Amino acid sequence: MSAAGSPPAGGAGPVRPSGLLDVLRVASVVLDTEGRIVLWSPQAEELFGYGAQEALGRYAARIMVHERHLDLVSKLFAEVMRTGQSWAGVFPIRRKDGGTRLVEFRNSRLTDDRGKVYALGLAVDQSTVRRLEQDVALSTRIVDQSPVGLAVLDTDLRYVSVNPALERINGTPAEDHLGRTVRQVLPLVDAEVLEAAAHRVLATGTPFVDRSTTGRTPADPDTEHAWSVSLYRLENSLGTTLGVAVSVEDITERYRANAEAETARRRLAVIADATARIGTTLDLERTAGELVHVAVPELADEAAVDLLDAVVQGRRSTLGPAEPAVMRALAVRGPPSGEVLAAADPPGQVARYAPDRLITECVRTGLPVMVPRAKDEDLARIARGPEAAALLARAGVHSYLAVPLIARGEVLGTLDLTRTRNPRPFDEDDLLLARELASRAAMQIDNARWYQNARDTALTLQRSLLPSHPPVTRGLEVASRYQPAGATSEVGGDWFDVIPLEGGRTALVVGDVMGSGIAAAATMGRLRTATRTLASLALDPAVLLEHLDRITADLDQAIATCVYVVHDACERMCAIANAGHLPPARLRPGHAPELLELPTGVPLGVGGVGFSTTEVELEPGDRLVLYTDGLVETRRHPLDERLDRLLALLDHPGDSLEELCDLLLRTLHEPDNSDDVALLIARATLPAD
Repeated sequence: MSAAGSPPAGGAGPVRPSGLLDVLRVASVVLDTEGRIVLWSPQAEELFGYGAQEALGRYAARIMVHERHLDLVSKLFAEVMRTGQSWAGVFPIRRKDGGTRLVEFRNSRLTDDRGKVYALGLAVDQSTVRRLEQDVALSTRIVDQSPVGLAVLDTDLRYVSVNPALERINGTPAEDHLGRTVRQVLPLVDAEVLEAAAHRVLATGTPFVDRSTTGRTPADPDTEHAWSVSLYRLENSLGTTLGVAVSVEDITERYRANAEAETARRRLAVIADATARIGTTLDLERTAGELVHVAVPELADEAAVDLLDAVVQGRRSTLGPAEPAVMRALAVRGPPSGEVLAAADPPGQVARYAPDRLITECVRTGLPVMVPRAKDEDLARIARGPEAAALLARAGVHSYLAVPLIARGEVLGTLDLTRTRNPRPFDEDDLLLARELASRAAMQIDNARWYQNARDTALTLQRSLLPSHPPVTRGLEVASRYQPAGATSEVGGDWFDVIPLEGGRTALVVGDVMGSGIAAAATMGRLRTATRTLASLALDPAVLLEHLDRITADLDQAIATCVYVVHDACERMCAIANAGHLPPARLRPGHAPELLELPTGVPLGVGGVGFSTTEVELEPGDRLVLYTDGLVETRRHPLDERLDRLLALLDHPGDSLEELCDLLLRTLHEPDNSDDVALLIARATLPAD
């Protein structure tokens, strides 16, 4: 190993000397046995003020010391020359210019190859020596007492010196550092990065300041620590590179505080994200999907939401100690091709979990279940069965967390989290975040499941009040559709009906009760019943609507629109009355589809306004299309534009009525439409005898 200032290996050439002697400016003087000067260095010229020609041959004592010390110096000189023992002392000198200066002397005897004796005198300005001593003392005291770890590495990056603070930080005595590299002393620290930085500092001279690194040292091998490391290139006064100075400060507490602050910031960001993303609709599956999308990958590598099946169906559920949990999977998220997803229950599936399973424990107790480091026996309790447990093991599931979804004091289900790619086990911070997410999502999920139950009830009522299949009538072929509003909207009060009448006539009805939910469905049912009753009286369509108007006015301020059509197959005519509804469309072979020009009328329930009946022809082969506004109205398009689109789609004379119904719904009705659709298409045929 070559250190700074020593000859290079192999004798590659001279190495620049240290600059310490240049700092001291040591003056060299050689005297003969009589005390006369025979050699005089340039530094001596500088120190004493006499040139070589002035000094050579003169008695040294006369020009090198003050006259009051002549006797003492002469006596000491004689002693050195007689005994060969060196002496040292500090004496004032009087320079050539008359000034006085304290000088530190060193004197020793020399002998040449002929046996002739000389005296070597070395002299240094005492103020220079004291300043250097003070600098060294100050540096030593600072280094020894500094709370910051300090070290010097040579140009091969091996320790040259280490202060007590670094001994304590590294947990290794100073002598065990010397001659060794950082990676040899500290194998659990990322020495490669530090050594690369040190090489750059040596090459460029640019300091490497306040860079953080982490690792473990023998001082505390079980705890991860963080340090701030700075590196500086060391040079002497001649610019020769001596090595690298290293300062090391333990910043573990600050590092942990920053990590905790970052964790808190991340937690708040996830919670804010959850607040914005979870519960955007009242759709149960979508709300559960929003929850797992927030949880992955911020909190877990895989996430699943499972509800108790009884809760999904609107019943309260409490589990006894020996009861299994019947769970319905709502959402799952993770790597698309991962074994964890293969082990999870697919959304919509109902699964039975044994009493000893962790998910069962979670919903039974209403308490979180956390397994920081999952073993094989834990995986067996996480999975529903042995096959799923084997998939979890192959996927590398090493940590598991289940938190209950609790709303209004009722346990709805669980949020299940696993880690496979993230090497950290779940900890208390993760549990806190998971509980916060579950708490916020549970209320949204509860709202969605109650809304879905209410919507399902209304939809069931709605469907029960509509004809399942239009009856076969004389002179008409009929097709119909009912499309409820999107999953996030309540069921409305749209209806249609086909009513056979006497004399080969048929009544066609399409209506829309304003409002939604069970109340609208119930009102629709009452109006449909009233319409069928009034239709049996063979009333004129306008008169029938007047009766419906009075009935509607008595139904708790209900409002409805309606088109009532009576088709006479023998007369090949339709009598039509409109109560604030969109006009029917008529399709005749050889003609463009058209919207019938009818008096619009006012909605049912307004009262005080009469209705009128309009007769239009409907020849065999002609088609009449009745519909509610949910088919054509949107928030983004003008109504006229949508009606034109309807007419364009109707211009398909070859389609069957069923195909035409499907085409209209598929093309015009948008998935996010918040309104129901009732559609009735009738084609006139030749009446059978």
